[in-house]
Amino acid sequence: MVLNERDFSDEAVKICAFIMAESARTAPKSKGIDDLEIIYIGREKTEEIAKKMEELAEEDRDFLRDANSLRKAKGVLVLGIKGSKSLGINCGACGFRSCTEFERAKREDKKFRGPNCAFKIVDLGIALGSAVKTSAMLGVDTRIMYRVAIAVKKLGIVNSDILFAIPIASEGKNPFFDRAIQR
Repeated sequence: MVLNERDFSDEAVKICAFIMAESARTAPKSKGIDDLEIIYIGREKTEEIAKKMEELAEEDRDFLRDANSLRKAKGVLVLGIKGSKSLGINCGACGFRSCTEFERAKREDKKFRGPNCAFKIVDLGIALGSAVKTSAMLGVDTRIMYRVAIAVKKLGIVNSDILFAIPIASEGKNPFFDRAIQR
C-alpha cells in the first residue's frame, strides 16, 4: 500500500485530538475532582459552527476572522467546565464570602454562565494547557479560541458554563495565526 499524507491527514488529526483529550483529562484537578466536559467535533460540523459565528459577528467583527480560520480546521476539540460547583473551601476568589453564598447566587448567561468557582476555571486552564502542549508535541496546528466555543455553546452542543475550543489543522503553516483583521 502507498498513501499520500493528504489521504490520511484527517484521520491523523482525529487521532491527535483524541490524544489531546486524554492529556486534558489526566491534567491535575483541584481536590482531584474532575468536572471537565471534553468533546470532539469533526470537520463535517465545522461549517455549521462557522455560520453561527458569522451571525454573532454583528456584535464582534472578529467572529468573522475566526470563522474563516475555523473553516481551515480538520476538527475541533472543545473543553468546558461547570463552574457552579464549589470546592467548599471558602477562599473568596469568586467574590462571595462563602461557598454556600456562591452556590446560592443567581446565575446569569452572557457569553458564559456565571458566577464561577475560581478553582474550576483554573482546572479548565490547566486542561487546555495540557491539550495544546500535546498538540505541539504531536506537530499539529492549533489555537485556543473562545469565539468558536461561544458558537458551539449557542448551538447547544455542550452543557458547560465556561468553555474554549481548540481547532486543529495539519497544514504547511498554522492557519490560526497571522489572521486578517475583519473591518
